[in-house]
Amino acid sequence: MSRLELKNICKNFDDFVASKDISFVAEEGEMVTLLGPSGCGKTTLLKMIGGFHTPDSGEIIIGDEVVNKVSPEKRNTSMCFQSYALFPHLSVEHNIAFGLNQKGVGKSEQIARVAEAVGQVDLGEHSHKMPSELSGGQQQRVALARAMVTRPSVILFDEPLSNLDAKLRESVRFEIRELQKRYNLTAIYVTHDQAEALAMSDKIVVLNKGRIEQIGTPEDIYYRPANRFVADFIGAANILPAQVAKTETPDLYKVKTEIGEFDVESAEAPMSDKIFVCWRPEDAKVATEEDGNRFNVRVNQMAFMGNVTDLIVESVEGAQGEMRIQLPKRPQFDNDLLSLSIPKNGIRFLEEVPHE
Repeated sequence: MSRLELKNICKNFDDFVASKDISFVAEEGEMVTLLGPSGCGKTTLLKMIGGFHTPDSGEIIIGDEVVNKVSPEKRNTSMCFQSYALFPHLSVEHNIAFGLNQKGVGKSEQIARVAEAVGQVDLGEHSHKMPSELSGGQQQRVALARAMVTRPSVILFDEPLSNLDAKLRESVRFEIRELQKRYNLTAIYVTHDQAEALAMSDKIVVLNKGRIEQIGTPEDIYYRPANRFVADFIGAANILPAQVAKTETPDLYKVKTEIGEFDVESAEAPMSDKIFVCWRPEDAKVATEEDGNRFNVRVNQMAFMGNVTDLIVESVEGAQGEMRIQLPKRPQFDNDLLSLSIPKNGIRFLEEVPHE
């Protein structure tokens, strides 16, 4: 496996900006996820890494080699496709061996590598079956084995789980991650599924309109979003404009919002005294008399989800808009009114409120 680095990558299709000054590193053995909505440029980046598109400017470096002008078949990368792209007339083992044939690997070496790859994805008893005889999850594992068997420097995943049902997607997600870690694969993974990105990644690159919004670990992206786009795209977030004032206590701030005033504990100072703040639905709890950062809401909708109860609420202070709350138990309240609190470290500072 090799280190992958993108330096200042730009790519336009006529007037459409697919990639604008994209730079990031995937260290050897690291799983890096490109995450963003449809049309954000993540698949274009993946195809440039694989050699199917050429960047207008910038460098793609695999190991110590700039590969911008290296053709896909000579670039030591391998792609695991969304549609599996299995050959329906070939058995599992012959599908897996296809890339080795293309690379001119000898027969004895092919047999050994295919046997190893089949074992890696636990398909030994299915090796002579045709793709039509396999489940969706098994077909995905064949596609993964075919990508791994050539021992690429970088393995590329193009939304490989999107065709699976929810339960199967979750199990195959863990299988891919376990194999990636066990064999120290350097991997670039494209998805628009936030839960998938949080569960599988060492590092997430959040993209929007061809640009990077934030790079960080799943914990960084979720708990310390850089702006409203990241906060809202990764999970759910309640976002409010706020007036901020410093206190005499280090790392403690007072914020005034349309739903009330709160104390905020933050090691990072706000960008301005007028900024957006956010908090996650699970950060709120039913308030007790001793709790600070209290605010009162009216419950508009409630859905019991088993392990949590989802609430859609609005402030009784007359603020516009609804908020989402997640509580571990079904709350008890009278007349649709509920008192909640947020911990001091549950409120995060975002970007500055634009000047009118």
